[in-house]
This record gives sequence, structure tokens and C-alpha cells, in this order.
Amino acid sequence: MFGVWGQRKMLALLLLGFSSGLPLYLTSKALQAWMTLENVDLTTIGAFSLVALPYSLKFIWAPLVDRYVPPMLGRRRGWVVIAQFALLLAIAAMSLHDPKLGLQLLAVNALLIAFFSATQDVALDAYRTDVLAEKEMGAGAAIFVLGYRVALLLTGGVALILADRLSWPTVYLIMGALMLLSMAVTWWAPEPVMVEAPPASLGAAVRLPFKDFFQRAGAMKAVLVLAFIVIYKLPEYMAQNMAMPFFLQTGFSQTEVGAVQGGIGLVATIVGSLFVGVLVARNGINRTLWVAGIVGAAANVLFYLLAVVGKSYPLLFASVIIENFCFGMVNGVFVAFMMSMCSPRFSATQYALLSSLMSASRDIVVSPSGAIAEAVGWPGFFLISLLAVLPGLALLPFFAPWNRASPLVAARHTGATVDMTAEGEGLREPSEK
Repeated sequence: MFGVWGQRKMLALLLLGFSSGLPLYLTSKALQAWMTLENVDLTTIGAFSLVALPYSLKFIWAPLVDRYVPPMLGRRRGWVVIAQFALLLAIAAMSLHDPKLGLQLLAVNALLIAFFSATQDVALDAYRTDVLAEKEMGAGAAIFVLGYRVALLLTGGVALILADRLSWPTVYLIMGALMLLSMAVTWWAPEPVMVEAPPASLGAAVRLPFKDFFQRAGAMKAVLVLAFIVIYKLPEYMAQNMAMPFFLQTGFSQTEVGAVQGGIGLVATIVGSLFVGVLVARNGINRTLWVAGIVGAAANVLFYLLAVVGKSYPLLFASVIIENFCFGMVNGVFVAFMMSMCSPRFSATQYALLSSLMSASRDIVVSPSGAIAEAVGWPGFFLISLLAVLPGLALLPFFAPWNRASPLVAARHTGATVDMTAEGEGLREPSEK
């Protein structure tokens, strides 16, 4: 495994994961804290959540990232560094605002940060997809998530501590300066080899990703893959969606739940992500999907036992540790699976679309969870969440059978990289062929 994680591109993914996570809380938790201290009313603070809309709509402009090749650093790193430079300016510009005097301009600035951050995510998702060979995808997803989590700890924790000692404008200047380090990492990171030329036109960049996916998979398998993306993580989504009210109604305090979930739960998620990277490298994506799906759903058994037994600290610790470990496993192999579905020629658009579909399932499909818990009680709810694994597993034989390492409809990923030091090096002329 040192041969997998010891590569230059893995260190680059760790640091680029940090760059991906850095802007997220600067337009949500950190900004909410700043506005609260400036006595902005709660209605306005709540309405500011709308600035995160670009994260849900990023698939709209993802074809631009596939179609156009920036004049430096190659198609993938070029777009990453453009987004990072824009983020540097937008985050630093937050230091010029005063929430008490001008909320409209502050909202526009926060919206720009979210837009450039979503664009960076599109480019980084494409970079991560293209730079990894299939058996490296689990490890690459894990190391990227580790960097992402560290950034969330920084902006969700360290930034608040600094704001007590300095000021929020100064904190935003410091966070903006960190994007300079991210740009340096992007410059140093290896560029994926472009095996095929980008689409010849913007229309082709919009149309061809769909055509490629359905031709490669076939109409029936393509529909099954899309259905699988919607339902595979349903057991984990159901459990996580209702975990907080369940713990509180069981009798645990907010401090107890926060300490366990925010501390040991976070560590368990990271360990689960790293562990699944080993499984994918050793056994391939297909078998890991089977194992993670079964083990992840079985983790809900501990929630069921806690619901039956009642308040029990050993069961609280065990359920949080196992559930977060399994969530890290399931999320890691699922990200690897989605990357394998994306053709390197269209990876920005295809991954943006697949991840948006996954987000829709997280936000919409699990919305009846509360009504189900009220109707059948907590023990019945967690039994239902345990059975929710069956539809996803039933679809696996059609495109990810146990006796094959790779999904039947996976695109080819070599993981080859090249140092792009000259404009146009390694590129072919645009063509729709």
C-alpha cells in the first residue's frame, strides 16, 4: 500500500482536498458566527444559506471545464488554479465588509466564493478522476477526503478561535492567503495525460457525455447504474439523517453526542475511508461495493439495539464508531465507483452530474425518514434502514458482479501523468471522433 499512497499524486490529492474544503465553511458556519456577533437577525442569517446554491448547480457549467483548455498547466490543473486565484481574491475581499453596514454586498461576495469554490470542485473532481488508475481510486478518494476534513476543522474550529483574538476581517485575510499555498500545490502536482482530445465545441461538451455513458453502458445498464447511485447509500443516509434526534430522545445530552460524534466519530470516518482504499487496491471496486454495502447496513443493527435497550454509553460509543467507520467505507468505495463511470474526456461533466444525482437522493429520498420513525418507532425504523440495503445489492450483479474486479461499464483509466511545462504539450486537436 505504500506503493499506492507513496506516490507524488497522492500527496497532491491530500493537499488539494484541503483546498477543496477550505471555502465551504467560510460562507456558512464562519460567516454565521460573524453575523451573529454583529447582531444580524436570525431570519437574515438563515437566508444566507441560499449562497450555497452553486454547489447544487455546478453541473450546468461543468461542460466548460471539459471543453476549454487553459493556456497553462494543462486542462485539469489549469482550471483548478484559475478557480483558486479567484477564490483568493473573493475570500480576501470579505475583509472589506461590515455586516452591520452592507449585507447586500456581503451576500454577493459570499455567493462569488461559493461559485468559485463549486468551480474548483468540478475541476478537482475531474483531476482526481483522471489522475488515478482504477485500483488507486479508493485510496485517492480516501486521501482527498482526509485533506478535505482537515480544512473543515480549520475553518469550522481554528477560525473561530482566531476570531476571538483577532477580528473576522483579519481571519478572512488569513484564509484567503492559504489559497496561495493551494495554488503552489496545483503548480507542483502532476497533470493527467490527455489520451483523447477535448470536445470540439461547447454543444459537444454538453451532448457527448450523455452519449458516451449510454453507449458504453447500454440503455438498460445505464438506467440500472443511475438507480444504483440513488439507492446504494440509502441505509447510511437514513441512519445519519435521524441519528441526532434519536440520540437526544434516547436521553443523551447535546454535549455527549457532540463530543462522541465530532471527536471519535470523525476519526472513525477517516479510518474507514483509508481502510476501503486498501480493499479497493487489493480486491477491486466490485467486491468492495458488495462488502461495504453489507457491512454498512449491518452497522444499523447497533442503532436498533440502542433503541431497544435505551440509554447506554457503551452502545452509544459502539454505534457511533461502527456507523462512522462504515460510512467512511461506503462513501470511499462509492466515490471510487462514480469515478470509474466517468470517461476522462468528459470527467468534469459526468462526475458533476452523477454527484448531483447522489445529492438529490441524500436530500429527497430520505426526507420521509422522520415520518417513518414516528409511524413505527425507533426500533422499527432501524430495522427498515437495515433492509434498505437489499435494493442496491440486488442491482450489483448486473454491472458489478462479484467475480469481476471492475464494473462492466467502467471507462478506461490509466492513471498516467505528465509534467506540463509548455503550452499545448501532450494535447491533440479538438475532435468529436
